[in-house]
Amino acid sequence: MEIRAAEAGDLESALAFHDAQVPYLVVTAGDLSRRLAAPPAPGQATYAAVDDGEVVAWASTALTPGSEPLAGEFRILVRPDYRRRGIGAQLLEAVHEEFRRAGATIARVFAEPSAAEWAARWGYRQTRQVHYAGIDPRKAPDRPGAPTGVELIPLNEVAPRKLYAANEVAQRTKPGDAKITSQPYDDWLQSVWHAPAVVLDLGLAAVLDDEVIGFTLALGDRERLWSKMTATMPEFRGRGLAKLIKATALHRAAEAGVQSCYTANYDGNLPMLAVNEWLGYYRVATHSVLVCDL
Repeated sequence: MEIRAAEAGDLESALAFHDAQVPYLVVTAGDLSRRLAAPPAPGQATYAAVDDGEVVAWASTALTPGSEPLAGEFRILVRPDYRRRGIGAQLLEAVHEEFRRAGATIARVFAEPSAAEWAARWGYRQTRQVHYAGIDPRKAPDRPGAPTGVELIPLNEVAPRKLYAANEVAQRTKPGDAKITSQPYDDWLQSVWHAPAVVLDLGLAAVLDDEVIGFTLALGDRERLWSKMTATMPEFRGRGLAKLIKATALHRAAEAGVQSCYTANYDGNLPMLAVNEWLGYYRVATHSVLVCDL
């Protein structure tokens, strides 16, 4: 067995590995192939543990866009029958080194609750939990009526600058541990708008007077979708827009042939948890959010 930087040749095995271990994270071939082919970028790395040509563990890192102080987020996944062999520890050390080189001072990981005690050896502490949930979009409830003047528009028909402006507000006001300030537009355009996993025509924006007042972003492969971000601008919250946007997006996904949709929410995000419960999402997993000072 070897532990090394992931390579393009690992793609098929890595996809099978993720589908077996964490299907609800919706790792797509397009997004993963782009990641493996991309030139090195600060704070972004991918590692694999490979045994006889088969991926048995995986780690991926990224800097949290707009975070201050600079933070890094990562995941480490080890196949159950390969645990307790030191693989996770080697991957964690590589992750920490990558973040330090990039200038990050905080590391954040989403991990199975059983890993919290293990991670505490490196100084990790739990801050909250994140809940993953799924739904068959064909079972979504009827769409609520739209408020007067509000239009629902697929994201591929929205000017990217307008979605970026709404996303900047959403990132600064969303629940979470990272303090988000701002992400440069060109970085956002590359990492979000042009990302291979983003399915713009199945994402949706609520528009009033030509401004985006709410949106949901969809990632996936048209069989499975991940709802990465759903947000309503602060002055329009409490009016049912999140229900409207997400219900409509689920109906559009069903019409496009999508068979399953997934999302995640922090345990303290009670309004969105209530929306997802109303929509019919069922919980599929819970992870601990663990944070460490580097």
